[in-house]
Amino acid sequence: MQLDFDIFNPKTPPLFGMDISSSSVKMVEMVDAGKGVPRVERYVIESLPKDAVLDGNIANLEAVAEAVQRGWKKMATKTKNVAMALPTAAVITKKIIVPAGLRDEELEVQVESEANQYIPFALEEVNLDFQVVGPSPSGPEEVEVLIAASRKEKVEDRVAVAEAAGLKALCMDVESYATQTSFDLIKKQFPNEGLDQNVVLVDVGSLVMNVTVLRNDQTVYTREQAFGGAQLTQDIMRQYGMSQEEAEAAKRSGGLPDTYETDVLRPFMENAALEIQRAMQFFFTSTPYNTVEHILLSGGSAVIAGFDDVVSTRTQVNTLVANPFSSMAISPRIQLKRLVADAPSLMIACGLAMRRFDP
Repeated sequence: MQLDFDIFNPKTPPLFGMDISSSSVKMVEMVDAGKGVPRVERYVIESLPKDAVLDGNIANLEAVAEAVQRGWKKMATKTKNVAMALPTAAVITKKIIVPAGLRDEELEVQVESEANQYIPFALEEVNLDFQVVGPSPSGPEEVEVLIAASRKEKVEDRVAVAEAAGLKALCMDVESYATQTSFDLIKKQFPNEGLDQNVVLVDVGSLVMNVTVLRNDQTVYTREQAFGGAQLTQDIMRQYGMSQEEAEAAKRSGGLPDTYETDVLRPFMENAALEIQRAMQFFFTSTPYNTVEHILLSGGSAVIAGFDDVVSTRTQVNTLVANPFSSMAISPRIQLKRLVADAPSLMIACGLAMRRFDP
């Protein structure tokens, strides 16, 4: 989904994916390794200062642009074109039905008149985009069109960050769609590629947990819960009298007392599993579904050793840690062990990097 950029540009020039979250900037670049197999060429995760990004909004443009520039230098790429994404909450999406066979100009007029009904802002205040999904369920004489709209300033802030860092934003996706692109690479690991199965994607970010249920490539449920990896940092600070920086560093590199596992880490994992179980209960009560076949864990906390087992034990559902790179070629300059540890945090950046191969 591109928002008012090169929607009709058939050939995408080289680009890399850049995901700006509340705690870091993540960049992934891929190339074609031949025979349609993507190769991960480079990636980087660059920390952001506290409160530089708040609730998905760029609060400190200068600090974010500096982090982007540092990350780009570390990545050591010549590519300056980026694919970026807006937080899912910042985008209004709606499926509409229109007559099949409309010309582009006619389709645009139809989309704008429909959008007027659904979007609570004046159309001149929003970036609007649409994509023909396919034939309508009612018959071949109509097609389904997905409309996406976002406030202009949300798009402009992200574009401004890229520009301030000397980069060029070529397309603006939506985080949930970028994640879904990465999920398409992972679903091969499920029986029958996940067909007719409910798969719960759980992204444990630093402050919020995003829960999305996919069924046959369609999102059937989403929920956001106020729980994230920052909770673990707080617990470490409280338990061991550390500053936030010390706690973050210790969380990553170890070096905590022997009691850490039982006193702090285990309760955190149990709480996270409980939150996932709660989200599933909400899913069951608000949809016609009452089963879940798989849980896929992503985000920074997903790599905690044993977290998948704790979730699987509590929910009684097959649980996997997300690695969208598992079927890809990997550049020799990348440390495989490190990539596997970082992979769950790179779902959005990976999905954005895949835009390079868009037809």
